Amino acid sequence: MKGFLLPLFFLAGTFSLPAQSSDRDDVKDAIDLFFTGMYHADTALVRSTLAREARLMSVSEAGELKVESMDKFLQSVATSKGPSFFHEKIWNYDIHMELPIASVVTDYTFFLDGKQSHCGINAFQLARVNEGWKIIQIIDTRRKEGCRDDHYNLTDTLHRFLDAWHHAAAVADEDAFFGSMAPQGIYLGTDANERWERDYMAFWAKPYFDKESAWAFKARDRHIYLNDAQSIAWFEEKLDTWMGECRGSGVLRLYPEGWKIEHYNLAVTIPNDKMDKFLKKIRKQKR
Repeated sequence: MKGFLLPLFFLAGTFSLPAQSSDRDDVKDAIDLFFTGMYHADTALVRSTLAREARLMSVSEAGELKVESMDKFLQSVATSKGPSFFHEKIWNYDIHMELPIASVVTDYTFFLDGKQSHCGINAFQLARVNEGWKIIQIIDTRRKEGCRDDHYNLTDTLHRFLDAWHHAAAVADEDAFFGSMAPQGIYLGTDANERWERDYMAFWAKPYFDKESAWAFKARDRHIYLNDAQSIAWFEEKLDTWMGECRGSGVLRLYPEGWKIEHYNLAVTIPNDKMDKFLKKIRKQKR
């Protein structure tokens, strides 16, 4: 029996991960195909992504739930003025799966005949049936204000947010600095013992923020990364500080009220060719 355990385990490990990855891709493809059909006024393509029992709903800003006729929706697609009349721009995909079903939330902006109409989120429910992944329900929200367009760049927005956070410390704007951090936000300082929770750090740093400037860090060479849902970002940056060059890294999360810093780590950088001298000095101080 022992001779068969390794091959069976190996086969299970080999095939399970690609299947999961394929399912996620197939779910995204089904949603993309739905909007491709809308864009090209191809009702047959739209219908091919839908389960026979699929439902379409919308929630107004006033909280009213409206159930829309799928047949009426398909008719509106068929009788549109042609390709690109209905254009729904999807900005991200937040996919959660528990086979054989999937839930997907997307941010969108809807353009009608080339003009921005409204925006909001779509919440898709899909099921993997005999014919493949099919959409069984779509519910959306709709608003007119605060819509993203093709000129919106989330990475630029996060660069400005982080620059403003550093600037708040430079001008001793306590509200802006700590208001940019999540309530449970953590700040790791350069000392091994510096692990500050946001509110405790605000208490400790108050004498610094009572001055004209708490500290002045100038960021450069920053790199920002995003998850697929564009709700979590992580970054690293080099900083010009009174300590010389430092490195900062952190995690941001999107909250209903905007982006907040969940975690920040500040570290002093030491050139490799100076490390031996640095270590000797540290050891001497510890004696």
